[in-house]
Amino acid sequence: RQSLELIAKLPEIAVYSYHAYRHFRKDDTLFIRNPQKGLSLAENILLMLRPDGKYTELEAKVLDIALILHAEHGGGNNSTFTTHVVTSSGTDTYSSTAASIGSLKGPRHGGANLKVQNMFADLKSHVDQDHWDNEDEIITYLKKVLNKEAFDHAGLIYGMGHAVYTNSDPRAVILKKFAKQLSEEKGMQKEFALYELVESEAGQLIMNKRKMFKPVCANVDFYSGFVYTMLGIPEEMFTPMFATSRISGWCAHRLEELVNAGKIIRPAYKYVGHHRPYVDMDER
Repeated sequence: RQSLELIAKLPEIAVYSYHAYRHFRKDDTLFIRNPQKGLSLAENILLMLRPDGKYTELEAKVLDIALILHAEHGGGNNSTFTTHVVTSSGTDTYSSTAASIGSLKGPRHGGANLKVQNMFADLKSHVDQDHWDNEDEIITYLKKVLNKEAFDHAGLIYGMGHAVYTNSDPRAVILKKFAKQLSEEKGMQKEFALYELVESEAGQLIMNKRKMFKPVCANVDFYSGFVYTMLGIPEEMFTPMFATSRISGWCAHRLEELVNAGKIIRPAYKYVGHHRPYVDMDER
Protein backbone atom coordinates (compact mmCIF):
# COMPACT_ATOMS: atom_id res chain seq x y z
CA ARG A 1 0.00 0.00 0.00
CA GLN A 2 2.78 2.46 0.89
CA SER A 3 4.63 1.65 -2.33
CA LEU A 4 1.57 2.19 -4.52
CA GLU A 5 0.81 5.46 -2.75
CA LEU A 6 4.38 6.68 -3.22
CA ILE A 7 4.36 5.82 -6.93
CA ALA A 8 1.06 7.66 -7.35
CA LYS A 9 1.84 10.71 -5.21
CA LEU A 10 5.49 11.50 -5.98
CA PRO A 11 4.68 13.08 -9.39
CA GLU A 12 2.17 15.39 -7.71
CA ILE A 13 4.62 16.29 -4.95
CA ALA A 14 7.30 17.09 -7.56
CA VAL A 15 5.06 19.22 -9.78
CA TYR A 16 3.34 21.09 -6.94
CA SER A 17 6.70 21.76 -5.29
CA TYR A 18 8.02 23.24 -8.53
CA HIS A 19 5.00 25.52 -8.88
CA ALA A 20 5.40 26.64 -5.25
CA TYR A 21 9.12 27.26 -5.86
CA ARG A 22 8.37 29.49 -8.85
CA HIS A 23 5.62 31.30 -6.98
CA PHE A 24 7.57 32.11 -3.82
CA ARG A 25 11.07 32.46 -5.30
CA LYS A 26 10.36 33.99 -8.69
CA ASP A 27 7.04 35.79 -8.12
CA ASP A 28 5.35 33.58 -10.67
CA THR A 29 1.63 32.88 -10.74
CA LEU A 30 0.71 29.92 -8.54
CA PHE A 31 -1.67 27.47 -10.14
CA ILE A 32 -2.59 23.97 -9.05
CA ARG A 33 -4.30 21.56 -11.41
CA ASN A 34 -5.52 18.26 -10.01
CA PRO A 35 -4.64 15.02 -11.81
CA GLN A 36 -7.42 13.35 -13.75
CA LYS A 37 -8.57 9.76 -13.49
CA GLY A 38 -8.12 7.76 -16.64
CA LEU A 39 -4.91 9.52 -17.67
CA SER A 40 -1.50 7.92 -17.55
CA LEU A 41 1.12 9.10 -15.08
CA ALA A 42 2.96 10.87 -17.93
CA GLU A 43 -0.22 12.56 -19.17
CA ASN A 44 -1.05 13.82 -15.69
CA ILE A 45 2.47 15.22 -15.24
CA LEU A 46 2.15 17.26 -18.45
CA LEU A 47 -1.40 18.26 -17.51
CA MET A 48 -0.35 19.51 -14.07
CA LEU A 49 2.96 21.06 -15.13
CA ARG A 50 1.87 23.15 -18.13
CA PRO A 51 -0.08 26.40 -17.73
CA ASP A 52 -2.51 25.42 -20.48
CA GLY A 53 -2.58 21.74 -19.52
CA LYS A 54 -2.27 20.72 -23.17
CA TYR A 55 0.03 18.12 -24.74
CA THR A 56 0.27 16.03 -27.88
CA GLU A 57 -0.08 12.26 -28.10
CA LEU A 58 3.61 11.94 -29.01
CA GLU A 59 4.70 14.12 -26.07
CA ALA A 60 2.82 11.91 -23.61
CA LYS A 61 4.18 8.76 -25.23
CA VAL A 62 7.79 9.96 -25.15
CA LEU A 63 7.55 11.01 -21.50
CA ASP A 64 5.97 7.66 -20.65
CA ILE A 65 8.85 5.85 -22.37
CA ALA A 66 11.41 8.00 -20.53
CA LEU A 67 9.79 7.21 -17.17
CA ILE A 68 9.77 3.48 -17.93
CA LEU A 69 13.43 3.50 -18.98
CA HIS A 70 14.43 5.23 -15.72
CA ALA A 71 12.20 3.12 -13.46
CA GLU A 72 14.75 0.44 -12.62
CA HIS A 73 18.37 -0.33 -13.33
CA GLY A 74 19.48 -3.10 -10.99
CA GLY A 75 20.39 -2.94 -7.34
CA GLY A 76 23.95 -1.79 -7.88
CA ASN A 77 23.22 1.84 -8.76
CA ASN A 78 23.85 4.24 -5.92
CA SER A 79 20.30 5.19 -4.95
CA THR A 80 18.89 1.65 -5.17
CA PHE A 81 21.80 0.30 -3.15
CA THR A 82 20.97 3.02 -0.63
CA THR A 83 17.43 1.61 -0.50
CA HIS A 84 18.79 -1.82 0.39
CA VAL A 85 21.25 -0.51 2.98
CA VAL A 86 18.77 1.73 4.77
CA THR A 87 15.95 -0.82 4.62
CA SER A 88 18.23 -3.47 6.13
CA SER A 89 18.47 -1.32 9.28
CA GLY A 90 14.76 -1.90 9.90
CA THR A 91 13.70 1.69 9.32
CA ASP A 92 10.37 2.75 7.79
CA THR A 93 9.42 3.13 4.13
CA TYR A 94 9.53 6.93 4.09
CA SER A 95 12.99 7.16 5.68
CA SER A 96 14.26 4.67 3.12
CA THR A 97 12.75 6.70 0.27
CA ALA A 98 14.14 9.97 1.64
CA ALA A 99 17.63 8.44 1.80
CA SER A 100 17.36 7.19 -1.80
CA ILE A 101 16.23 10.62 -2.99
CA GLY A 102 19.21 12.13 -1.19
CA SER A 103 21.49 9.79 -3.14
CA LEU A 104 19.76 10.51 -6.46
CA LYS A 105 20.17 14.25 -5.89
CA GLY A 106 23.93 13.95 -6.38
CA PRO A 107 25.19 15.32 -9.73
CA ARG A 108 27.06 12.07 -10.41
CA HIS A 109 23.79 10.17 -10.27
CA GLY A 110 20.42 11.81 -10.86
CA GLY A 111 21.90 15.13 -11.92
CA ALA A 112 23.95 13.71 -14.79
CA ASN A 113 21.48 14.67 -17.54
CA LEU A 114 21.62 18.30 -16.41
CA LYS A 115 25.40 18.16 -16.75
CA VAL A 116 24.90 16.99 -20.34
CA GLN A 117 22.55 19.89 -21.03
CA ASN A 118 24.99 22.39 -19.55
CA MET A 119 27.82 20.91 -21.62
CA PHE A 120 25.81 21.28 -24.81
CA ALA A 121 24.93 24.85 -23.87
CA ASP A 122 28.65 25.54 -23.54
CA LEU A 123 29.32 23.83 -26.87
CA LYS A 124 26.72 26.03 -28.58
CA SER A 125 28.38 29.13 -27.13
CA HIS A 126 31.67 28.10 -28.77
CA VAL A 127 30.42 26.68 -32.07
CA ASP A 128 28.19 28.79 -34.30
CA GLN A 129 24.82 27.24 -35.12
CA ASP A 130 25.67 27.24 -38.82
CA HIS A 131 28.65 24.99 -38.00
CA TRP A 132 26.87 22.39 -35.85
CA ASP A 133 27.39 19.88 -38.66
CA ASN A 134 31.11 20.65 -38.94
CA GLU A 135 32.89 17.56 -37.61
CA ASP A 136 36.25 19.30 -37.25
CA GLU A 137 34.84 22.08 -35.03
CA ILE A 138 32.89 19.63 -32.89
CA ILE A 139 35.91 17.36 -32.48
CA THR A 140 38.09 20.35 -31.56
CA TYR A 141 35.64 21.34 -28.82
CA LEU A 142 35.38 17.78 -27.47
CA LYS A 143 39.17 17.47 -27.35
CA LYS A 144 39.30 20.67 -25.31
CA VAL A 145 36.75 19.19 -22.90
CA LEU A 146 38.87 16.03 -22.52
CA ASN A 147 41.99 18.16 -22.02
CA LYS A 148 40.23 20.14 -19.26
CA GLU A 149 40.34 23.29 -21.35
CA ALA A 150 36.58 23.71 -21.85
CA PHE A 151 33.27 23.54 -20.00
CA ASP A 152 33.83 22.64 -16.31
CA HIS A 153 37.49 21.61 -16.73
CA ALA A 154 36.77 18.14 -15.32
CA GLY A 155 37.96 16.36 -18.46
CA LEU A 156 34.65 14.53 -18.87
CA ILE A 157 32.30 14.33 -21.84
CA TYR A 158 29.05 13.93 -19.94
CA GLY A 159 26.52 11.34 -21.07
CA MET A 160 29.25 9.12 -22.51
CA GLY A 161 30.33 5.87 -20.88
CA HIS A 162 28.76 3.48 -18.41
CA ALA A 163 29.97 1.24 -15.59
CA VAL A 164 28.33 -1.83 -17.16
CA TYR A 165 27.45 -1.13 -20.81
CA THR A 166 30.15 -0.89 -23.47
CA ASN A 167 28.80 -1.41 -27.00
CA SER A 168 25.52 0.34 -26.22
CA ASP A 169 23.17 1.32 -23.42
CA PRO A 170 19.82 -0.20 -24.51
CA ARG A 171 17.96 2.56 -22.68
CA ALA A 172 19.80 5.22 -24.66
CA VAL A 173 19.11 3.40 -27.94
CA ILE A 174 15.36 3.37 -27.25
CA LEU A 175 15.23 6.96 -25.98
CA LYS A 176 17.24 8.20 -28.96
CA LYS A 177 14.63 6.82 -31.35
CA PHE A 178 11.85 8.71 -29.60
CA ALA A 179 14.02 11.83 -29.23
CA LYS A 180 14.34 11.85 -33.01
CA GLN A 181 10.56 11.63 -33.46
CA LEU A 182 9.97 14.40 -30.95
CA SER A 183 12.62 16.63 -32.57
CA GLU A 184 10.75 16.32 -35.86
CA GLU A 185 7.48 17.37 -34.21
CA LYS A 186 9.21 20.30 -32.49
CA GLY A 187 11.26 21.40 -35.50
CA MET A 188 14.52 20.70 -33.65
CA GLN A 189 16.09 18.27 -36.13
CA LYS A 190 19.27 20.34 -36.36
CA GLU A 191 19.82 20.12 -32.60
CA PHE A 192 19.15 16.37 -32.65
CA ALA A 193 21.74 16.02 -35.43
CA LEU A 194 24.23 17.84 -33.17
CA TYR A 195 23.63 15.29 -30.42
CA GLU A 196 24.11 12.46 -32.92
CA LEU A 197 27.38 13.97 -34.13
CA VAL A 198 28.75 14.37 -30.61
CA GLU A 199 27.71 10.81 -29.78
CA SER A 200 29.40 9.40 -32.89
CA GLU A 201 32.72 11.19 -32.25
CA ALA A 202 32.99 11.28 -28.45
CA GLY A 203 33.37 7.54 -27.85
CA GLN A 204 36.48 7.14 -29.97
CA LEU A 205 37.99 10.37 -28.62
CA ILE A 206 37.58 9.11 -25.04
CA MET A 207 39.11 5.73 -25.96
CA ASN A 208 42.11 7.43 -27.56
CA LYS A 209 42.58 9.87 -24.68
CA ARG A 210 42.43 7.21 -21.97
CA LYS A 211 44.06 4.44 -24.03
CA MET A 212 41.02 2.23 -23.60
CA PHE A 213 40.24 -0.86 -25.66
CA LYS A 214 36.60 -1.32 -24.62
CA PRO A 215 34.03 0.70 -26.59
CA VAL A 216 32.53 3.79 -24.97
CA CYS A 217 28.82 4.31 -25.62
CA ALA A 218 26.27 7.00 -24.85
CA ASN A 219 24.27 6.34 -21.69
CA VAL A 220 20.63 7.20 -21.06
CA ASP A 221 21.55 10.61 -19.61
CA PHE A 222 22.91 11.70 -22.98
CA TYR A 223 19.45 12.09 -24.52
CA SER A 224 17.14 12.34 -21.47
CA GLY A 225 17.87 16.00 -20.75
CA PHE A 226 17.32 16.87 -24.41
CA VAL A 227 13.99 15.01 -24.33
CA TYR A 228 12.91 16.82 -21.15
CA THR A 229 13.86 20.16 -22.71
CA MET A 230 11.81 19.45 -25.83
CA LEU A 231 8.88 18.53 -23.56
CA GLY A 232 9.17 21.91 -21.84
CA ILE A 233 10.14 20.36 -18.51
CA PRO A 234 12.22 22.91 -16.55
CA GLU A 235 15.74 22.01 -15.45
CA GLU A 236 14.71 22.19 -11.79
CA MET A 237 12.45 19.22 -12.52
CA PHE A 238 15.06 16.98 -14.19
CA THR A 239 16.11 15.09 -11.04
CA PRO A 240 12.59 15.03 -9.55
CA MET A 241 11.45 13.43 -12.82
CA PHE A 242 14.12 10.79 -12.34
CA ALA A 243 12.86 10.16 -8.80
CA THR A 244 9.28 10.02 -10.06
CA SER A 245 10.19 7.08 -12.27
CA ARG A 246 12.79 5.39 -10.04
CA ILE A 247 10.44 5.27 -7.04
CA SER A 248 8.90 2.10 -8.48
CA GLY A 249 12.32 0.45 -8.60
CA TRP A 250 13.17 1.58 -5.08
CA CYS A 251 9.89 0.19 -3.77
CA ALA A 252 10.47 -3.15 -5.48
CA HIS A 253 13.95 -3.44 -3.99
CA ARG A 254 12.70 -2.41 -0.55
CA LEU A 255 10.05 -5.15 -0.65
CA GLU A 256 12.72 -7.62 -1.73
CA GLU A 257 14.92 -6.61 1.20
CA LEU A 258 12.00 -6.96 3.62
CA VAL A 259 11.06 -10.39 2.27
CA ASN A 260 14.63 -11.63 2.56
CA ALA A 261 14.82 -10.25 6.12
CA GLY A 262 18.58 -10.64 6.19
CA LYS A 263 21.17 -9.05 8.40
CA ILE A 264 21.92 -5.36 8.36
CA ILE A 265 24.12 -4.46 5.39
CA ARG A 266 27.50 -3.40 6.69
CA PRO A 267 30.34 -3.26 4.15
CA ALA A 268 33.78 -4.08 5.50
CA TYR A 269 36.65 -1.64 5.08
CA LYS A 270 40.30 -2.50 4.77
CA TYR A 271 42.82 -0.01 6.10
CA VAL A 272 45.52 0.69 3.51
CA GLY A 273 47.44 3.40 5.36
CA HIS A 274 50.67 3.16 7.34
CA HIS A 275 50.73 1.31 10.63
CA ARG A 276 52.69 2.74 13.54
CA PRO A 277 53.89 0.72 16.51
CA TYR A 278 51.88 1.00 19.70
CA VAL A 279 53.43 3.29 22.29
CA ASP A 280 52.37 3.01 25.91
CA MET A 281 51.92 6.61 27.13
CA ASP A 282 52.89 5.62 30.68
CA GLU A 283 56.31 4.42 29.48
CA ARG A 284 57.18 7.61 27.64
